[in-house]
Amino acid sequence: MSTLFEVASKGGWMMFPMVGLSVATLASALDRAVFWLNLYRTEDKTAHRILEASRYSLADASMLARQAGAQPIARFMYAALRLRNPTPDSFRLAMETASEHEFEKMEKGNKLLETVVALAPLMGLLGTVTGLMHTFENLNVGSGTGIDTGKAAAGIGEALTATAAGMIVAILAMIILRICVTLGAQQLSYFAQVGGELELIYRQNWFEPSMAELDRSCRSIESRYKSDETNRLESFGDDRLNARPLGDPLENMDAEISVV
Repeated sequence: MSTLFEVASKGGWMMFPMVGLSVATLASALDRAVFWLNLYRTEDKTAHRILEASRYSLADASMLARQAGAQPIARFMYAALRLRNPTPDSFRLAMETASEHEFEKMEKGNKLLETVVALAPLMGLLGTVTGLMHTFENLNVGSGTGIDTGKAAAGIGEALTATAAGMIVAILAMIILRICVTLGAQQLSYFAQVGGELELIYRQNWFEPSMAELDRSCRSIESRYKSDETNRLESFGDDRLNARPLGDPLENMDAEISVV
């Protein structure tokens, strides 16, 4: 540990912000490691439980998703399951909206890592420049007093230490960032797979059967209405046939004339 501090002290004042960037990078890495480990440990089991329950009862599936609200996949599925009698489009829209919100949480810390990746090499380069400036100040070229090689070497060491520190911090942050981005891409694919399966279950087990039942009810009502209308028309026709005929008007007129 003392050797590490000694090396850092040789990098000049630019090592202080560099140490701050390295601490921020390690803190972000620790936070993301805890997050991803907890997620992958229970995510798949939670998703399968909710999918299995949704085949038999949407209410039970919604309750399971609400109880597992600490998991992003559970919150993603609960956003659609909590709706009452949604259309497939509304069902899908609810999951898409929830997934965008969850992915924003998964990308927590990525902006910090991107900043470190961009800033650390520049700060290392700045340390290199200041170290070289100190080196040239200590050369005393043309002064006649000779060259202080010790101070010149210290300036060169400061420049090289700052450069190395900047590159190390940037590389470390880049590795952590790429791991987080890769895990996020895997989650995007997993969410799409689970969401598609949940939507398919909703369509086949709940929405389409309810629409078929509604269509049968409508057809039954329509058939009953047509039958009643037919019976009413037949009854009206029978009444007309049973009515007393009025006879031919000309024959009635001739009868009246003959009577007179």
